[in-house]
Amino acid sequence: MLEVDMAPVYQAHQQSVIDEFTSEFRASRGRITNEGVQLTLFGDSDASRARSFVRQQFPNWDRSIQDNVIRLTQSDDEKSTLRNLTVQQNLQIMRERIAELGITEASVQRQGENRIRIELPGVQDPAAAKDVIGATASLAFHALADTRSSRALTLKDNDNHPITLERRAILGGEHIIDARAGIGDMGAAEVNISLDASGGRKMSQFTRSNIGNPMATVYSEYSRNAKGESEQVSKVISVATIQSQLGSRFRITGVGSMHDAQELALLLRAGSLTAPVTIIEERTIGPSLGAENVKNGFAALALGLGLTLTFIALWYRRLGWVANTALIANMVCLFGLIALLPGAVLTLPGIAGMVLTVGMAVDANVLIFERIKDKMREGRTFAQSIDRGFQSAFHSIFDANLTTMIVAIALYAIGNGPIQGFAITLGLGLLTSMFTGVFLSRAIINLIWGRDQRREIRV
Repeated sequence: MLEVDMAPVYQAHQQSVIDEFTSEFRASRGRITNEGVQLTLFGDSDASRARSFVRQQFPNWDRSIQDNVIRLTQSDDEKSTLRNLTVQQNLQIMRERIAELGITEASVQRQGENRIRIELPGVQDPAAAKDVIGATASLAFHALADTRSSRALTLKDNDNHPITLERRAILGGEHIIDARAGIGDMGAAEVNISLDASGGRKMSQFTRSNIGNPMATVYSEYSRNAKGESEQVSKVISVATIQSQLGSRFRITGVGSMHDAQELALLLRAGSLTAPVTIIEERTIGPSLGAENVKNGFAALALGLGLTLTFIALWYRRLGWVANTALIANMVCLFGLIALLPGAVLTLPGIAGMVLTVGMAVDANVLIFERIKDKMREGRTFAQSIDRGFQSAFHSIFDANLTTMIVAIALYAIGNGPIQGFAITLGLGLLTSMFTGVFLSRAIINLIWGRDQRREIRV
């Protein structure tokens, strides 16, 4: 159970209001107060234009204007909207990080106003998973600034030397769409960055007009101070001189060891959390509880399979034994494919998909055998009936499996966690049932009765 800390998010929005206002009105100052933001105009600034600017740019903020002092406070509706948006963004980022870790059938759900519940079945190293899921690492690129500038930001580098930067970043980590760790020309670890179209344009425009000037890469993450409050810790990991115009692809160095580079690349690929999170509750459900669920699930699978095998054997007699052989082979193939999936964990939704696969697999053989019976009633030989029966039934079987496969793909694309697990087993079951129900059954029948020319055989 994770709790999303909204205080840094509210503070970041307040700071963005100050930056935007002071950028528009140079003769102004802003500060964050307990109530919100206080903006002060100095000199001969146009107070009426400033009030109009505030009304247009920050319509959802409560305003209090007195002379040249403007006070802004976030309304309850604005805070609620911002909280919902932040939690939803964190939910999506959590799911992407879990997918990067290769954990299947994980459940990530919102609980309450600002909490996230995560269930990770089959995780062998919970500590490593927690480090990645709760990490808040992000990158930003800044131009260097004059130390005398009032809008400058001073951070330390890896050698603890102060670096003065422009407060507003050239672009942030939200524009990073891919990041891969690698080894540079000098043998040091590096991270190769790919930007989206908007980020590529910003980087291209800035570097084109700043060739020969330095640019700093800032690494930021949230941590807890002695009072238990979240605070952002930022440091400059590299300062490089722009040698040429950059585009959507470039690399950064100074990221530490190869392990550090790989972890940073994973976090950047999966996105930077928009707010820090704290683990407030953790429980591990051991095999004692899981074993009972799995036992019940497999009991249902065994019961369904057993009843199906018995019915098919009694109703279709010798052909029924062929169908039963294909059905058992189908389950073996399905278990084998699931075992090949990296990080696959068979949970109750997955077992439910396998139970449904039993019915889908038998349906193919039922269609084939009924078509064979129809052909024999027309007076054809058994061998001819087999050939025509498989041909005429194949299109119906293919159409039925195709439409079900479309549903399975939709479930996997839209759903998450257990729903994706059900979709995976259902989709793989459709593939194996097509193979065993049509091709394997045909091979067995041809091997046994393919050369039989008698017209009447009890089937």
